[in-house]
Amino acid sequence: MAEQGKTGLVVTAHPGDFVWRAGGAIALHAKKGYRMKIVCLSYGERGESQFAWKEKGATLESVKAGRKDEAERAAKLLGAEIEFFDCGDYPLNLNQTHFDRMVDIYRELNPSFVLTHALEDPYNFDHPNATRFAQETRVVAQAMGHKPDAKYQYGAPPLFLFEPHQPEMCNFKPSVILKIDEVWEQKYKAFQILAAQKHLWGYYERVALNRGIQGSRNTGIPMTYGESYQRFFPTVEEVLR
Repeated sequence: MAEQGKTGLVVTAHPGDFVWRAGGAIALHAKKGYRMKIVCLSYGERGESQFAWKEKGATLESVKAGRKDEAERAAKLLGAEIEFFDCGDYPLNLNQTHFDRMVDIYRELNPSFVLTHALEDPYNFDHPNATRFAQETRVVAQAMGHKPDAKYQYGAPPLFLFEPHQPEMCNFKPSVILKIDEVWEQKYKAFQILAAQKHLWGYYERVALNRGIQGSRNTGIPMTYGESYQRFFPTVEEVLR
């Protein structure tokens, strides 16, 4: 594996988000030898579990347990490890303990890149709150004065925003289309684990097909399935290409 030793980090508000929007990137980089880690801030137990709540006798704890199981199985299928913060959803209740743990994860993992939500989402405020959390902790992880006695190696990683559910409403402008053909079947199998959100399976298959068409037409590279991302920071280049 050519990329052995490299790592990638995904900061997601809810379990389904990392599958729909970044499952291809996770599986693709895991296949290349990256250690992929998902930080799932909540179980999506309140607002992201429509079908789970329709089950007879559903309770908050039973829904949380079910979504945790789904997320763990999806992460494993994609080749990633997952850590839950259990901070609740609708709204996320992130505190100082969560903040400090996230900073520690940045320093421990030293990721080559970070994937998280778009900057705006008028339909789901958990998503931009997760993005702000990911970015703020990324910055603090660089601060020498934060836990100055701790020994770590950390280089601030590039940040990519994955595609929101309704990009035209979220000021999302993709600058990267990732070809995910070789891991599409893996990603779709992860869709099927998410029984609590089965109404989204077909929607996100269409998204992947649309991005695949765009990627192929814009580059001439044959592809069927794609994921789109927006770079948070500019790249530094020596030549334009």
